[in-house]
Formats: sequence, structure tokens, C-alpha cells
Amino acid sequence: MQIKDLMTPNVRTIGPDNSLRDAALVMAECDVGALPVAEGDRLVGMITDRDIAIRGVALGKHGDAQVSEVMSAEVLYCFADESIEDVCANMGDVQVRRLPVLSHDKRLLGIVSLADLATSAQSESAGMALEAITRPGGEHSQINDTRM
Repeated sequence: MQIKDLMTPNVRTIGPDNSLRDAALVMAECDVGALPVAEGDRLVGMITDRDIAIRGVALGKHGDAQVSEVMSAEVLYCFADESIEDVCANMGDVQVRRLPVLSHDKRLLGIVSLADLATSAQSESAGMALEAITRPGGEHSQINDTRM
């Protein structure tokens, strides 16, 4: 089975110049905790509800601050034709709970989350990914963020 079989298609994006309030409203409307950040058709980052809370509110930023001020600028992703096992292993290695799913010409097709993986027939792979993702620290820990 490939990631395209599990991903959530038709993902909403937000621009880096939009406000944190805009991002939070889109997250609430879509009932999601993360949004890909795009300029035109190019992904430039990801923003999560945790980014808004930790890198935004906790550091005194207001709702009118820009998404670019708190987003993760490193764009981690997977391709639609990758196997579930490979994506689970990658998510565990880089300790992220969600990945944008791209075509090979780097167009956003959807997003895959740990929850998507856990509901698949490959739940053992998802369990191993969860164990790796939830290890304390790691490269993508907000504790290691230089903005803090």
C-alpha cells in the first residue's frame, strides 16, 4: 500500500504573510492541527497549533503576527507513491507527526498524519513510528529552537 491510499487530499494551505489568527481560524474550520505554508504553488514551511502556542503566544506574539515568524521553515515531505512502511520509518527518524504528500514534480497532493497511519492495516509500523516520534528532544524539538 502507498501513502496516496491513506493521505488526506485537498489540504488547505496558508501564506507566510497571513496572521497567526488567520492560521488558527483555518485550523479550527478544518479541524486540523497543522497547515502547509505556501507561496503560490511552492511549499515554504509548516505551521502547527503548537507553533502558535509555543513560538507565538509564549513569546509574546499577538494574533496579528505573521505565520512566517513562528512556522517551521524546513519542509519535510514524502511522495505519494512511497510505501507506508518507508514513510512511518521516516516520520520516526525525523520525529514529526505529519508530512505533506507531494507528487514527483513537487506539487502538494495531500497530507498524511500519524493518525492516518494508525488506522491502516500497517498499524505496527505506525506504532514504531509513534515510539520514535515521542522520544524526548530531537532535531525538531521546539526546545532547540533559536527563536526561544
